[in-house]
Amino acid sequence: MSRRTWAGLGIAAAAAALLLVMQVPHSPDTHTRKQASEPVIPNPKQEHISKQRMMAQDIASTDHLTRLDAKQHLTSMLDKLAQAGPAQITDYVRTLQKSHDHFTMIIWQDAKKGKREYTTKSSWSAEDRKTLNGYISKAQKSIAQKRPYESPSFKMDGKQYFIIAEPDKSKPNQGVTALMNQRILTEVANHQKKNLRMIPYPKEGKYKVESVHADTLKDITVRTGHDNEKASHFYENEIVVRFRNDPSREDMNRMVSELRAESSRKLGYAYVFHASGMDYGQLKSYFLKNWNPLYVEPHYLYMTNDTVKESTSSLPNVPNDLLFAKYQWNLPAIETNQAWDLSRGSSDIIVGIVDTGVDIDHPDLQGKLLSGYNVITPDSDPIDDVGHGTHVAGIIGAVVNNNEGVAGISWYNNMLPVKALDKSGSGTTYSVAEGIIWAADNGAKVINMSLGNYADSQFLHDAVKYAYDRDVVLVAASGNDNTERPGYPAAYPEVLAVAATDSNMKRASYSNYGDYIDVAAPGTSIASTYPGNQYAALSGTSMASPHVAAMAALIRSRNPDLTNKQVMDIMRSSTVDLGPKGRDKYYGYGQVDIRKALEAAGNSEAPLQFWPQHVQKKMDSVIQKNTP
Repeated sequence: MSRRTWAGLGIAAAAAALLLVMQVPHSPDTHTRKQASEPVIPNPKQEHISKQRMMAQDIASTDHLTRLDAKQHLTSMLDKLAQAGPAQITDYVRTLQKSHDHFTMIIWQDAKKGKREYTTKSSWSAEDRKTLNGYISKAQKSIAQKRPYESPSFKMDGKQYFIIAEPDKSKPNQGVTALMNQRILTEVANHQKKNLRMIPYPKEGKYKVESVHADTLKDITVRTGHDNEKASHFYENEIVVRFRNDPSREDMNRMVSELRAESSRKLGYAYVFHASGMDYGQLKSYFLKNWNPLYVEPHYLYMTNDTVKESTSSLPNVPNDLLFAKYQWNLPAIETNQAWDLSRGSSDIIVGIVDTGVDIDHPDLQGKLLSGYNVITPDSDPIDDVGHGTHVAGIIGAVVNNNEGVAGISWYNNMLPVKALDKSGSGTTYSVAEGIIWAADNGAKVINMSLGNYADSQFLHDAVKYAYDRDVVLVAASGNDNTERPGYPAAYPEVLAVAATDSNMKRASYSNYGDYIDVAAPGTSIASTYPGNQYAALSGTSMASPHVAAMAALIRSRNPDLTNKQVMDIMRSSTVDLGPKGRDKYYGYGQVDIRKALEAAGNSEAPLQFWPQHVQKKMDSVIQKNTP
């Protein structure tokens, strides 16, 4: 068949697809949006006020999520225990409290057998107990009237709680009441102060962490959150060195001896030395004078920046996940529901998540997580002790249609958790680089990196190139400092850099910008999974990046023959143009559109624009197989 015939078929197919698309309802105002002028960039004071409002919005949304999730658990309990005896009820409640320890107290109310109270804490003061009993009394009166009940939030012993009750509508004066610990609201507040750079982060001096200006590498003190936009943080007593030739064992022993180094580690082509008796300047002078290295650089810290049959129905896919319809505005905004008619993912395409780890026991992530790696503590599982990585994982691949929590963008792609950031939410160049290389070597075809630093590290860039050369699609968050300064790894050419938008398809006020931005995605008040079998709403380019990583996984699932470059090109060209016409520094090529991208990717052959490369790739494969 000639190329002209191929082109004719392609045009005919495109026309048929266009007719079909015209009959399918779209999200309002998605493709007919007028071009907007450049966004107004807030000054530091305006930015801080905006971030405070955003954090308050995230806390309020998380409060709603926790209440709705608690209501679901109580309703489910009533259904499952309708005919149960006391022993079965006790076993069920104790199991629930063990896996969901925010259920501080559960009261089972039975018209025949009275009340049974199950509590994990009972040492409140008399005044606190009086407050608690008042709300419990109101809850039980509501149960008697067959009405649900929710109290306002209140404090006991300095902690925040609420009471929620659900009646059994088929049986009089029967129901269940719960006292819910809301420590997640404090966790979200603390997390977002760091994630949105509202406070100096990390603290100067801790673990001998120092900060330098990202351009000049001169010392700088970070006093406010806004100072982060020009600062890069590194370990004072460590250095990264790449030699022109690998040193011998004798050379290494000499270096360790002369530096009085406590440790030396190799990753890829570079080495990291730690010598508590020397600062970075002294270490740098030593190596430049004695060893003529290819490069030396600080050991930087990186921080969080938070197969299916095609359907012939024109109705959008609406999953039954409890929080989807009310809270997950972000999925319809990028045409995810309609995209699911084209691809829901494949378990063959693995998404690596280089982050703080993942809550491997979360019920909404069960069956989606592969055995990952903990760079920080290699002998331990990659458990999330921050919350950031669990939230990122839920955006990518929370279980869909399980009547619980949130829906992920991918139904079937497996995720590979890599813990490269520690409990403070930060990690070194070495740990992030090792995480990237490990993920690439262990099957990841897409890697999400919701983290960053303003220093251009050659060591980290080597790791990025390593993964890219192995056909991995790399996606990274641009950063949350409202600055045009390039952040890394997002600004590397091998990485797809993601900015954040809000529910109005406007640039998020915290989102970094610049000529390196490739695309934008939803990042404001995004509902997702959170440690402790909970759900939270967080904001940041950290939340925008996994939308794009999940889209890359769906594209590779639909057409596995595409190279990483082709996947990235499709994502850039299949966007909704926002801001100034054409590519701009705020939205890149525009906000991602998953349905559009999957249509461009095709399902069995490479898209028409990649036809020559596709044929060349097939020919090279055949030649390789037949070469002795």
